Amino acid sequence: MRIAFIVGKFPTVSETFILNQIVGLIERGHEIDIYAQKPGDTAKIHPDVERYQLLDRTYYVPEQRPANPLIYVIKAIWLLLANFPKNPVAFLRSLNVFKYGKEAASLRMLYTTFSLLPFLSNKPYDIIHCQFGPLGFLGMYFRTIAASRAKVIISFRGSDLTMYLSQYGDDIYKKLFEKGDCFLPICKHFKNKLISLGCNEKKIIVLRSGIDCNRFSFKTRYPHPDGKVRIVSTGRLIEKKGIEYGIRAIANLTKMNLDLEYNIIGDGSLKPDLQQLIQELDVGNIVNLLGWKQQHEVVQILNDSHIFVAPCVTSKDNNQEGIPNVLKEAMAMGLPVASTYHSGIPELVEDGVSGFLVTERDVDALTEKLGYLIAHPEVWPEMGAAGRAYVEKHYEIGQLNDYLVEIYEKLLIT
Repeated sequence: MRIAFIVGKFPTVSETFILNQIVGLIERGHEIDIYAQKPGDTAKIHPDVERYQLLDRTYYVPEQRPANPLIYVIKAIWLLLANFPKNPVAFLRSLNVFKYGKEAASLRMLYTTFSLLPFLSNKPYDIIHCQFGPLGFLGMYFRTIAASRAKVIISFRGSDLTMYLSQYGDDIYKKLFEKGDCFLPICKHFKNKLISLGCNEKKIIVLRSGIDCNRFSFKTRYPHPDGKVRIVSTGRLIEKKGIEYGIRAIANLTKMNLDLEYNIIGDGSLKPDLQQLIQELDVGNIVNLLGWKQQHEVVQILNDSHIFVAPCVTSKDNNQEGIPNVLKEAMAMGLPVASTYHSGIPELVEDGVSGFLVTERDVDALTEKLGYLIAHPEVWPEMGAAGRAYVEKHYEIGQLNDYLVEIYEKLLIT
């Protein structure tokens, strides 16, 4: 199969879940091209991006539309004259106001056609897979302008069913639900959300976001001879990750004279605020903001840790997680976890079995559960083993990529 992946940024170290799908499909013999709206941060690139030469498969398709109305029209005319010979049928289609109405009359389709010239120049695709809901609109443009018979699939992963709806309203995906061929929420929680928004349940298939368990070696956790308990979190330093509440819980535990170390892997807009909080709580000798790390560095830090904490919350703009991959990675490595009743996380973490769950923003409850884990290291091996087994059964990327191929194949014969 020939498959076009539509993404926001590429490459980006925080979206390994997309990279895992791309690599898995390539390894299964399928042709993949990547269409990104923006270049990602190339300062730190995942090894698979270089190993599979993915930048050579990547095209950037930003919509270059001036804000000034006069310049907007003049540039549109110039684009049409300069590029019409490259694909006259597509450009004529983009101006068909009788069929596409305002989208064509506003010249938006013309600008989009120019952005998609690399797509139009390539051989036809069987599948157009849009990662995140809003990119589904671009996928529909791809298919319309190219007059393609490709099936359009849209994955929903978190902010696209939470924050995005708060900004644009619950009807924003109405046309997408009508014209899209298949919708892939990453958890049952999001499937129910799609149904409540009016999506046809027959078009919805839950496709979990997986990890390669082979890259995260299981290790039974025991207390370290030095007596220090090492706790770790991984994720962008943004509100929905809830790192603030992890820091506050650790600060509470230090009052009990416990020998702790809390390492936080990641970077983001809240870093200055978290640094200030660490200073105010006087835990600078215990809490470490480590910044971004390469995957092998993350694995080493997790390997040296005892407990993983993911205190996720719904942010003020209604942004939510799906199910964080870092939580799956920690569980695959045998770490007992402490997290929250947030979005799809209860579908991964069974409270009292592989870790503990608490209500969002409940620092006292998080303190209590972390305190229990610290005081009872005898439960670490059993919880760690339960977490590994669950991730292997439900979130192994190999199995999920096989399932994704099955979904594609079934769509192509319908």
